[in-house]
Amino acid sequence: MEKLLKFVRAVLFYISVIAMGAMLAIIFYQVITRYVFNFSPDWSEELARMLFVWVVFLGSALIMGEEGHLAVQILPRKFEGTAFGDFLQICINVCSYIFIGLLIVQGTKMTRTMSFQTSPGLGLSMSFVYFVMPLSGLLMLLYLIKDSIRIYRCIVTRRQSACEVPQQTPPAE
Repeated sequence: MEKLLKFVRAVLFYISVIAMGAMLAIIFYQVITRYVFNFSPDWSEELARMLFVWVVFLGSALIMGEEGHLAVQILPRKFEGTAFGDFLQICINVCSYIFIGLLIVQGTKMTRTMSFQTSPGLGLSMSFVYFVMPLSGLLMLLYLIKDSIRIYRCIVTRRQSACEVPQQTPPAE
């Protein structure tokens, strides 16, 4: 499972970098054409906005894979290895499961709802934009399951080395 998650993290990293680069190039192109040639293509702003949405959601999944997820870690780290620390970790994970479940369910509903509408500039189905919500939710779920397994092992074994949150490492190149 660890190899799969490392691979997913690397793919998310490169997709995010490519999408941000494309977004930057598109916005630069739009500014140049608007102010130099007095012309602005219809598709450029729309595509940049769609790429931004994808970068935000895929970046959220990427951060989850780097243990930078949806919780402030001051208290859990302070009470690490104690019963209260374990309780806090469990509460954080339960809240994360609820949030991710809502993201998947509501994102799927939005994707289905918006399938009839097309974007005016690109002519793409708007469900393409909303599809990233359940996709990123599923990717976050993979990383949350990994974190839950780590917490379970920590509670069962009560070894300090199993309880430590792994240090953030850059994606494999």
